Parts: sequence; C-alpha cells; structure tokens
Amino acid sequence: MQIFDVLIRALMSEKSMKESEKGKYSFLVSRRANKRDVKRAVESVFQVNVISVLTSTLKGRTKRVGARRTEVTVSPFKKAVVTLKAGQTLGGSPEEGKDKEEKKKGKDKK
Repeated sequence: MQIFDVLIRALMSEKSMKESEKGKYSFLVSRRANKRDVKRAVESVFQVNVISVLTSTLKGRTKRVGARRTEVTVSPFKKAVVTLKAGQTLGGSPEEGKDKEEKKKGKDKK
C-alpha cells in the first residue's frame, strides 16, 4: 500500500484535541491499512518517531437528517490513534503558534 493512500485526514474532535496534548493523535485511515502501514506513513509524512498505533474499525450506521428526517447511511471507517515519542508534536498546535509570535515580538523590540 502506498504511503499517501494510508492517511485520509486527521480527526478533530474535543476528545482528540485533549489527547493531542499528551502526544496522541487521531487519524481517519484506509480500511485496508494495518498498524505497520499507519506507523510508516506518519513517520515519513511528519518526520516523527511513533511509539504505538491503536486501530479500531467503526461500523457504518444510519442516521436521520433533514426536515423530513430521511435515513442516510454513514460508511464504516477505520480510526488510528498514534502515540509519539515524548517531546515530539505533529505541529500546528496553538501553543506552537504562541511561541512563534512571542519570538517575533522579541525580535521586533530589538
């Protein structure tokens, strides 16, 4: 399986954002990908060291939407939670943005 076919997108939820502070990141991955594929893809794309990968396949379900409450099926998908080595992040966290802004302000004052 190709590296860029494994990761579909990052999962952004309240729970996943709290876990990201602890070094755990959630991704929606291909249903055919295994743990080794996920680890290889995250390490090559983000240049980090992965300690563990937890995967779970969530089955499809139906939900009611719209004014007429019509039933729509939600496709099954696979979720992977990746734990990184201590001190490493995937980047893009709000804390990193604050640190960069403070460094810029410090340079402007000099």
